[in-house]
This record gives sequence, structure tokens and C-alpha cells, in this order.
Amino acid sequence: MTQGRPGGGGAWAPLWERDAELAAAEGAVSALCSDLATEGGLLVYSGEAGIGKTALLSEVRRIAQGRATVLAARGGETVAEVPFNVVRQLLQPVLVQLSPEEGREYLGDWYEIAGPALGITEPGSGRPDPQAVCDGLVDVVARLSRLYWPLVLIIDDAHWADQETLRWLAAFVERLDDLPALVVVAHRPGEATGEGARHLARIGASALPTTPLRALTPDATAGLTRATLGEHADAPFCREVWAVTGGNPYESVELLAKVQDSELEPVESSAAELRDLNRSARGRGLVARLEDLGTDVTRFAWAAAILGPGISTELAASLAGMRHDDAVRCAERLRAARIVTSGEAGLEFVHPLIATAVYESIPNATRTAMHGRAAWAVTRSGRGAAAASRHLLEVHPDDDPELVQHLRDAATEHLAVGAPDAARRCLERALREPPRPDVHAHVLYELGCATLLTSPVTTIGHLREALSMSGLSQQLRVDAVCRLSQALVHNDQLGEGLRVIDEEASRLPDGPARLRLQAVHYMWEGIHAGEEDSPGRSRRLAVLAGPLTGRDNAERALLILRAFDAMTRGENAEEVVELCDRALVNGRLAPGLGWTDAEWSFELRLMLGSSYAFADRLDRAESLFTEAVKAYETAGWSGGHLALAHAFLGYVHRRRGRLRDAEKSLRESLRLADRVGQGGLPMHWEAASMLIDTLLARGHALEAKAVADRYGFAPPSASTIYVPDAMSVRGRLLLALGHTEEGLNELEATAKALTARGQYNTVLAPWAYDLARALAVEDPRRAGDLVADARVQAERFGTDTAIGEAVRCAAALETGTKAVALYAKAVTYLEASPCQYEHAVARVEYGIASGAVEELERGLALARACGADGLVALAERELAGVL
Repeated sequence: MTQGRPGGGGAWAPLWERDAELAAAEGAVSALCSDLATEGGLLVYSGEAGIGKTALLSEVRRIAQGRATVLAARGGETVAEVPFNVVRQLLQPVLVQLSPEEGREYLGDWYEIAGPALGITEPGSGRPDPQAVCDGLVDVVARLSRLYWPLVLIIDDAHWADQETLRWLAAFVERLDDLPALVVVAHRPGEATGEGARHLARIGASALPTTPLRALTPDATAGLTRATLGEHADAPFCREVWAVTGGNPYESVELLAKVQDSELEPVESSAAELRDLNRSARGRGLVARLEDLGTDVTRFAWAAAILGPGISTELAASLAGMRHDDAVRCAERLRAARIVTSGEAGLEFVHPLIATAVYESIPNATRTAMHGRAAWAVTRSGRGAAAASRHLLEVHPDDDPELVQHLRDAATEHLAVGAPDAARRCLERALREPPRPDVHAHVLYELGCATLLTSPVTTIGHLREALSMSGLSQQLRVDAVCRLSQALVHNDQLGEGLRVIDEEASRLPDGPARLRLQAVHYMWEGIHAGEEDSPGRSRRLAVLAGPLTGRDNAERALLILRAFDAMTRGENAEEVVELCDRALVNGRLAPGLGWTDAEWSFELRLMLGSSYAFADRLDRAESLFTEAVKAYETAGWSGGHLALAHAFLGYVHRRRGRLRDAEKSLRESLRLADRVGQGGLPMHWEAASMLIDTLLARGHALEAKAVADRYGFAPPSASTIYVPDAMSVRGRLLLALGHTEEGLNELEATAKALTARGQYNTVLAPWAYDLARALAVEDPRRAGDLVADARVQAERFGTDTAIGEAVRCAAALETGTKAVALYAKAVTYLEASPCQYEHAVARVEYGIASGAVEELERGLALARACGADGLVALAERELAGVL
């Protein structure tokens, strides 16, 4: 049995009956220190307050000291909503030793993203995506684990850690298999709620099993009692110590200390006094003991409880309204009474239970007033609005415009380090003040912007309310309407998004603001799968965009929208490219239309790249989407924006015939999309559609089916359209899996829907070719008509890819010399196109039809280069038969 601190003494009660836990810790530390290649480990201890978690972590720290680099931090009840508080405690001791130049070199690409969250560099003007900040923190600590190997990270009271830290920790521990680090976490079960509880569950799942700490047994309590008071403590007295404390180690230690202070004899006749002594160690008894120390000491303790962990004596003195010398005296008396102790970052309460009791003992009105003074003191100390905001959140609303401004400033600081939830809390509190009428709408607008990426539903409510008030300038009103429509679209309320755009546009005179709204209207309408008058909309858009020269971003947006519409309708590809080119400035995205510019939704840039891609200008599309990935990664946007950028770049690879690269990029897109939300989002369908199309091209139909099953790739879909057309891809998948009847039904429905919308681009939606091949035997006449119509549309569009694919399908419906001639023609077109997979298919099919070994070998070489495994197998079988 582990009995107290090595060397004697009973004050280490929490380590009684902890042999298994200490052995596991010793083993984990030894394994970590044995070899740099050893994988990391995770120890999680859970238990009620006072059960000995902190003491156990202290022993783990002692075990690792001198053998490893040890970094430690703890959560705090009063600072649980301070973003990045715990991870800063953990990492700043080593990071602050780096010069700015060393920090930039060490953090690399993550410097601008993770540096502000860690408090080692000032934030930039942008708003990093929280997921990117989390990724940056994971990478930073991964580098630390190798730089400071062996590295032990200890986090106490994780149930009170801030959400941002817990999000990082949950992600980090899942990488420990590859990292030389040991993470040790302690928390109270059932204390965390919401996201915090979910993050802790992920952390616990990675540990498996989590170690629940149990109360001391009567025998252990008796051993502790005699080790503390002497062997003469009799059995009834020891038994009463256990009964009074329930075997709680902290309460046992405190009770025995009170017994020593009172010089109570540890015998049965004294046992009745134990309950009264125990009350003085906690709750009202502790408060009474504190009050006995004097008014000034009590006031200083209150100030310490308000300020939270890592208490500065100077700041506590300022808050308590006393001189520094008096504050030092008060701190000493609190130490002597075992209420506070000196920690690495300043004064700390001996135990969280004490901190809670002291904080709750402060009269409500006094506590609120002290939080207000604490905010002022923190601000005056130069720590900024964000540091003061946790105190401002506790102040009662009082129609204070200065407080509203401080909270708005704090929200701005929180957004700049990637903590939108903290910004939301500040702005919501500002609304309760409430703001002055001329400011109220601005606060609602800022709140809507703060939640746009994390909660579209919340954004919708705030922006609607902001627009119902006066106070926003015309520019801000238009921006709020555009953001509101974007949130509605992302919440699958596209029709409502269009309505709010139209209502605002009807109030405005002709000019740039109205033109911007018209552009946004056409953008959302252009991706609306259920649009009732698509041909009419196209005509109106063509009339509006026709005379535009691209002199400002509203005009450029309309040119992009017109190009995308023309591309989906299969109009002349050269005209599509000319419209796209007019929307650029010297071949680049115009200022204000860049990938991370917030004024215009990123869907607009996706439309531009897609228009180039399907018009056979794959080099320009690849350049745009490569720029998108780089821009989002640099800006720290690793959510939905980066997911879609990878998806569209992956689909450019698919169009080029780089099928392996396409699959890699598209799987990365879905991985990123899964972190935003599990399935069901439009971005999942977009990337899944592209990946399924790619896997079918590779000849991996069963893998394509697995992707379809995972992401529910089946009707009904969301109300937006997809690139490539999702229904066409689904029909092709069903045919590839042998579900002919289902596939035919899907393709027939696709034909009806796209024809009604006037979308005739046979490369974007190749349903006609798959339907014709499927009907070739059963209904050859209809199959021929479908291909003939598709050839007309392909000739109208005019790209080598479109014409080549149409001719190839026509060849598949013929036999003999006519088929060979058509295949030869298809090969000529597709050889000139940038789409090498389609060229490879045409070569192989041409070789099969003509019996030409040379064509089969050329097709085989192309298929191998593309990564088209199914086509490779087909070509090899045919060659084996010929040779």
C-alpha cells in the first residue's frame, strides 16, 4: 500500500491506495523516456472533488522531473470561458523563451495562425478559422514533443478548461501514436457540459480505460490518521474520521490538520467533535474561519477569488483597495491558514473547493461590483479588452455605453485569435446592457458576422433583427443582407435567401449597391436546383451582363455569373472563356474578389473556376483552385472553405486525367468537411459526387459505393446544384454496380430535370451518354436519338472534350468500319483536349474496335499514367487476346 510521501509524513493522503495508478504512471514515463521512436501515451484520472487527482498529478510530475520536460496547467472555475487560457498556461513557459525571429522560424506557417492564440504574437487583421487554429496548436505541440523530448504535459481540472483548449487537446491526443509525448489529464466526471463534455469524452475514449479514483477505505483512513496524529489514535476515532469524511482524501487531510491545531486527543471520547471540526474545513465553516482572520484578510481573499488562478498580489491589492504591504500581510495570513499557497504563476487557492467556497461567499452585489472593478484594473494593467471581458460578463446590465464598447472591442480581439464563441458571449452580453439605439443594430450585425461560420441559424436571427432596426449605413445594410442570404443558403433555405435579397434590392436606386444585390440574387438562383424559370433567368442575366465591362466588382461578379450560366447551358465555350477573362484584372482575381475576401461569397470564385474547367481551360482552373487552397491555408481557414477548395482542385485533377491525385485531394476534402459536420451538408455531397465520379473512372465501383453509402448519396439531395451533376454521377454509379433499372430511372429523371432547366452541357452532365449505352440493346432507336441530340449540344459548346466524347459514344452504338471511323475521329478530338482519361478510354476502345495493337498499347500507357486501373485491366485483357 502506498502510504504518504516517500520519507514519511501523512500529508500525502491522496496517495494512499494509489499503487496501481502510480505504477501505470511510472511505466508510462519510463516507456516515453526509453526511445525517441516510442509512441506517446495518455493517462486520464477522474473523480469527485478532493479525491486526490491533483496530488496524483503532482506525483506524476515528480516521477518525470529530471527525466523529461514537464509542462503543467490547470483549468479554473472562474476562467473557464477565457479562450486558450489553459493551453497558454501549458506552452507559454517554453515559447516565451524564443525570440520573435526564433518563434517565427519554429512555428513556420502556423506563426500567424497559432501565435496569437498562444499569446506570443499580435493577431493580424483577419479572422482565422477555429479549426485552423486548433490544427496549428496540434502541430506546434507535435514539434515541441520532438524538440523537448521526452515531453510530459499535465492538465488538472480539465472539466474547467476552456473550450478552445479542450478542442485542441481532443485532437492532439488522437495523434499520440505518432508523437513522443505523455499527456496526463485529471477531471471531475459530470462537471463539464455541452461541447466541453463531448471533448472530454473524446479524450477519455483515446485513453481507454480512464482511471476513476475511489475514496479511501476505512483501513487506509486509519493508517493516515495514525501517520498524522500518532500510533496512539484508537480504532473508534479512526473509524469516525472515515465516517465523517467519507474517505475523501482532501477532507481527511484537512480534518486531521484541524485536529492537530485544536490539540484534540485522537481517542474515542473525542470522536464526537470531529463533525464540527470538519464543517470548518469547507462551506460555511471555511467562510467563518476566513472571517475570523479579519475584514481586510477576507476582502483580499474575495479579490483573489474574483481574479481566479495565478493571482497577482499587486492586482488583488488594487481590487481590494489596499496598500501593497497590507496585501502581502493578508496573503501571508491566508497561507498560514492553508487557504492560499504560492504557485508558479502567483497565488493560488490550496484547493478548488476552497476557491469555490470563497467566491460563493461574496455577497451578490459586492461580487458584481468587484467584477466591474476587476475589469477596470485588468484594462489599466494593459492586458486588453479580451482579458477584462470575463469580468465584464458578470456585471449587471446598466445602460452603460462604455461597457458596450469594451465588449465589442473584446469580441474583435477574440475573433482575431480564432475564438468566435468567446466573441459571441461578449456581444450577447453587450445586447443585454442594452446598446444605445444608434449602436444596437451594429452590435447585432457584428454578432451575426461572428457566428456566420459556426452557426448559420444563429446568424439568421441576429441579422434579421439588425435589418429590422435603423442605424446601419447603406453599405452595412447591403452587406448584412448578403450575409443573411448566405446563412440561409447554407441552412438549405435558398428560396428565403433569394427573397431577402429581392426585398432589399427593391428599396435601392440603380447603382453599385443594387448591382451587388442583383449579382448575389443571380448567384444563388444559379445554383438553385428547383428553379422554376431557368431559361427566363438566363435571358435576364444575359441582358444585364451584356454591356458590362468589369469596371468594378459588382460588374465582375455578374460577368462570372453569366459565364457560369452559359457554361451550364452549353453555350459557346469561347464566349464562356471571354466572359471569365473580362471578370479578371490582368489575369488575376480583382482586389476584393480574392478567395478570403468576405464581401463576396466564395461560391462566386468556385463558379469562375468551374466555368474555366468545363470550357477546357483546365490550366486556368487549376491555377485558381491551387491559389484557393494556398490562400485558405495561409489565412487559417481549414473548415468548409478549404474543404471545397480541395474538392474543386481535385476535380480539376480528375478532368486532367490525374486520377490518383484527384482521389487524394477529394478524400482530403471530405476529411475536412467531416470536421465541420458529420454528413448531410451540401459540401459533403459536392465532394462525394466528385470522388464517386473519380473512383468510377479508376474502375473502383465498390469503393465508390462505399462513399455513396457513407454520405447518403441518394435522393433527395439539398436544393443546390452540383459540379459535376450529382444525379448523372449517381445514375452512372448504379449502372456500374449492375442496378440497371434503378440507374435508368435515375438518368431519365436527370434528363427531365436538366432539360427543364435548359442545362445542356454534356461534359458537366453526361447523362445522355450513359443512358444511350444502357438503352443500346433494348431501344437502339432511342439511344441513337439521345446521342444525336447530345452531338448537337456538344458541337454548340465546341470544346474538343465535348465533341470527342459525343463522337465516342456515337461510335459505341455502331459496328464495323463505321464504328472504327467514328472512334478514330473521337481519338483525334480527345488527343487535342486536356482530358487525358477520356483520351485513354477512346484509344483503348479504338484499339478494340480496330484490332490495332499499337492503339491498344498507346491506350494502355495512357490508362496507367492516369491511374485508371479498370481501363488498364481491360486493355491488358484485349492485348492478351490479340497477341
